[in-house]
Amino acid sequence: MRRWMMLALGTAAQTVACTFLYGLPYTSETLRRDNGLTLGQVGLLIACPTVGLMLTLIAWGALADRFGERVVITSGLAMTAVLLSLGATVNGLVPLGVLLALAGAASASVSAASGRLVVGWFSARERGLAMGIRQTSTPLGMGIAALVVPTLAARGGLAGTVLFCAVLCGVVAVLVGALTSDPPRAARSAGREPAPNPYRRSGLWRIHASSALLCVPQFATNAFAMVFLIDVRGWSAVHAGQLLVVSQVLGAASRVAAGRWSDRVGSRMRPMRQLSVCIAVVMGATALGALWPSPLTDLAMVVACGVTASTNGLAFTATAELAGSSWSGRAMGVQNTGQNLAASLTPPLLGGLIGSAGYARGFLLAGVLAAAACFVIPARGAPEVRP
Repeated sequence: MRRWMMLALGTAAQTVACTFLYGLPYTSETLRRDNGLTLGQVGLLIACPTVGLMLTLIAWGALADRFGERVVITSGLAMTAVLLSLGATVNGLVPLGVLLALAGAASASVSAASGRLVVGWFSARERGLAMGIRQTSTPLGMGIAALVVPTLAARGGLAGTVLFCAVLCGVVAVLVGALTSDPPRAARSAGREPAPNPYRRSGLWRIHASSALLCVPQFATNAFAMVFLIDVRGWSAVHAGQLLVVSQVLGAASRVAAGRWSDRVGSRMRPMRQLSVCIAVVMGATALGALWPSPLTDLAMVVACGVTASTNGLAFTATAELAGSSWSGRAMGVQNTGQNLAASLTPPLLGGLIGSAGYARGFLLAGVLAAAACFVIPARGAPEVRP
């Protein structure tokens, strides 16, 4: 029972961090209307937390390896709450951007340590399912943001949104600090040699690289699904958004199902490899739907949004297991950094291709990269799950 409480707390911590990170885009229209910002200035402001997060993920992971998960998550969320509270009081684009970047840097503690917490508390035969559940924090955070932030922004402006995120982070920081325990691990013997660097072998590098490749179809669909349905299929923005809620539910379910599958077959990499082929096929079907639009195009897009998210938990679980407890925080920091970098680069680069060559070529390229990931995912040297 205790390990499930740790999973719930780790998932809650990641969810509130995602609500902050993914909630800011919903304030875009308010920022333009009330603050007179251009679209470029709005985009710059929204990007600040992600920049801060990417710069500090590995450092937070190293701190988790050294001091444990409880102190890292608690202190990081508390710092995020304080910085967001200050952000609600400042005037000016530059000081606000700095505080949002610092808050993003503090929130990186959760990404670096919550996965390590979950992996440490669950046995090898349960980790896939547990990490799949933990990975639902992203769609949960996005869902909370989509439901709450537009109303808050309309009534209280950016300050109301930022304060809401600050309160969420503060409450969960208190809960984590009061209720969380670091996983039981064997104490390091005095004079014992430190654990060898797992990056001297190719396994972790290949997991990071394949996971970054699989981020391209995931964020291609996340970024362009709505405009695709509007432009190609003639959906209204409201109805397209309602349809894509289904895809978020499917994405959360696919993460849990993939994790459970990996537990049952005794491997993280074999399901990840097979899912990469499925993603390539679905992205190919979506590209065909762009060339010959029909009701099947809508189904292909919803399935693509769901299945492209399925491999995230597998990659994080394999990273932690292959790195070992002494290196798992840093390794998951590297994993997170690579995924966030791929996620940041995909919309502008793929958007340029779609703008010049059309949706079909853009989605086809995403499918080709998913197929390439199948050959990058390590077959040998990958961790196998044993009873």
